[in-house]
Amino acid sequence: MAILGQTKELYFTTSTVIDWMDVFTRPAYKQLIVESLIYCQMQKGLEIYAWVLMTNHLHMIVSTSQDDIQVGDVLRDFKKFTSKSIVKAIQDNPTESRKKWLLDRCWFRGANDTKIKNYKFWQDGSYIETIYSYEFYNEKLNYIHMNPVKQEIVEKPEDYIYSSARNYNGQKGMIDVIVQP
Repeated sequence: MAILGQTKELYFTTSTVIDWMDVFTRPAYKQLIVESLIYCQMQKGLEIYAWVLMTNHLHMIVSTSQDDIQVGDVLRDFKKFTSKSIVKAIQDNPTESRKKWLLDRCWFRGANDTKIKNYKFWQDGSYIETIYSYEFYNEKLNYIHMNPVKQEIVEKPEDYIYSSARNYNGQKGMIDVIVQP
């Protein structure tokens, strides 16, 4: 069902780090996600309506710019690239106090998965749910933006920079998003 004057489907997605490891507590790892999302917007047709990066998962409301590009395919490529990039960033970070633990967990999960060569970073698949109404869109938008508030990271949604709440508050966000009223 198309909503908000759109002729294409919108989707609520969640991608989660293996074992719910709190990896995205370091700015360098968060920045890799932001840069990769921007790349997917520019090169893979990903349209982002809302997003939030928490310590161990990423929520988004998304679509794609072309009918022949599937959201699941873009997320698969995004997760494959960021998995390798983040593991390498952990390996190369001389000040990462959790390096051994993080890499051991990723290696263990990768060693027990026939689809993985070395390290596994993301849980299999992505949760993808079709946005079927304007009310459901608003419910998911509120859920996304309130996530950092509920986790007591910030007091107001727009104070969290790794989210589209700033865009919806009329401020410049880290990622350009399609703001819906």
